[in-house]
Amino acid sequence: MRKSTQKFLSLGLSLALVFSLTACGSKNDGPKTEPTTAPTKGAENNGGATTTPEAPVSEVEKPSVITVMMDGTVFTEPNGRDQFEAALEAELGLDIQFTQPDHSGYYDAVGLTFAGSNWPDVVLLGGSYYTNYASAGLLADITEYWDNSELKASGRITNIDAMESIKIDGKLYGFTPARGNGCVTYVKKAWLDKAGLSVPTNYDEYLNMLKVFTESDMNDSGDPTNTYAVSAAGLIGNEAPYTNYLPEFYQDAYPDFMKDNSGKWIDGFSTDAMKSALQRLKDAYSAGYIDKESITNGTKDCRNKYFDDKFGVFTYWAGTWAANLKSSLESNGKDGELVVLPPIAELGNYLERQAPAWCITTKAANPAGIFKYFLEPMLDGGAVQTLWTYGVKGVHWDDKAETVKLTEEKQLTYTEGQFHMLPSLEKPDTLLTKNHIDPMLSFATFADNADPGIAAVNPVAKDAAEKFNSWAVPANVVVSNDTINEYNADLVDLRTQIVTKVVTGSMSVEDGMNEYTSQSADMVQEILDSLNN
Repeated sequence: MRKSTQKFLSLGLSLALVFSLTACGSKNDGPKTEPTTAPTKGAENNGGATTTPEAPVSEVEKPSVITVMMDGTVFTEPNGRDQFEAALEAELGLDIQFTQPDHSGYYDAVGLTFAGSNWPDVVLLGGSYYTNYASAGLLADITEYWDNSELKASGRITNIDAMESIKIDGKLYGFTPARGNGCVTYVKKAWLDKAGLSVPTNYDEYLNMLKVFTESDMNDSGDPTNTYAVSAAGLIGNEAPYTNYLPEFYQDAYPDFMKDNSGKWIDGFSTDAMKSALQRLKDAYSAGYIDKESITNGTKDCRNKYFDDKFGVFTYWAGTWAANLKSSLESNGKDGELVVLPPIAELGNYLERQAPAWCITTKAANPAGIFKYFLEPMLDGGAVQTLWTYGVKGVHWDDKAETVKLTEEKQLTYTEGQFHMLPSLEKPDTLLTKNHIDPMLSFATFADNADPGIAAVNPVAKDAAEKFNSWAVPANVVVSNDTINEYNADLVDLRTQIVTKVVTGSMSVEDGMNEYTSQSADMVQEILDSLNN
């Protein structure tokens, strides 16, 4: 039987060493029972049953210092993180010490941190990372803190499923202030118009659009070879839902463990649907429709290429990012009008990811105090929620009468009392849109519905968010147990290698599947046995 190699880095999933370090137990042994059943694609997520909250705990010791590890979804240092940190500390009466690795390498940094001894008190984790770290016993069980919280009893919760959906075996190991969101495909309308094409409704039409975009001089450079149709940050994702950056090619394929129609767990990577997806990706890549650098791109690389008019079809986050893409295109002198593509017939729905969660680590000395005085106030309905949603007044937003200059040609004038986001400190020609909590995704209202900025939400962002919400279904809930944790890093690595080799032409689909089976059979069988038995 092939055992998991214990390595620091495996394409962002740096867990193998962490699991080996915690195999002998920890302060919190993590969930031990059968994983929560994952909804199949197309199923409705009705959430879990709620419980009547107990009386709030009256005496919880307030910590003096809290160390926090987070990604770039919170304002980064070039965009006023220090001012945000100072304002947050003033509101909470705490010393907050942020660690914020580069966004693209965030989970590598998290894995290395947990492999050492200097853990943060709080860490932000998404998707499989949350499930795996919880299962490995690295995260504190915060169920009782949530159930007894003033927030849960406040009456301001609009969607209790946001918290219920991240429970593992009925226990909560993280706090999520908003729903998960997901990716939707944006097509440059100027490119569609120039090509004389309608919005594609099925895969044949989609593929024809890619062909025209690739073979024509879409950016008016005089060279039809310097553009391609679509780019992505990887041919397959390294965390659930894995397929979200190239959904039109994957369609009904899901490259992870899932339940079939009979309710039996199977390896989705070994299915005929996955073979078909690999063939579609291989054909499009060979034809030049997919950016050759997709195998190494980060999301920032893709965005920069999109803004430079190198490609025309970009599957990226719904909501706020629709406005960001439009604004950045226009700042680069490009046409910013984007078509939010309805899911093509063969795809059916976009996938909404499992919401990222703020987690208290098992080395934190006072988890009850951290929850009450740091996590719960994120949705206090007032000043702290405003900081996490919009940032600092006078730095990230304002409501005073002023004219905001983005470029010589673009200036925006506001009246006294009119809420408005301010220019990015990092990119002064672009308006900021939000901080960590997207106002369109938050699951708790402001007190007395006094959200200071909701009326100013960009209509482009609102349109994209509403469309995505109407077209999306919940992605399969990430499953985890000791066996999955033992082999997960190897399987993610192997699947990525197989996809890369097949799509780039190093081997056929059949040979790729055979290689996958030969290298993964023992691991996959042991995992399936653990899930089905």
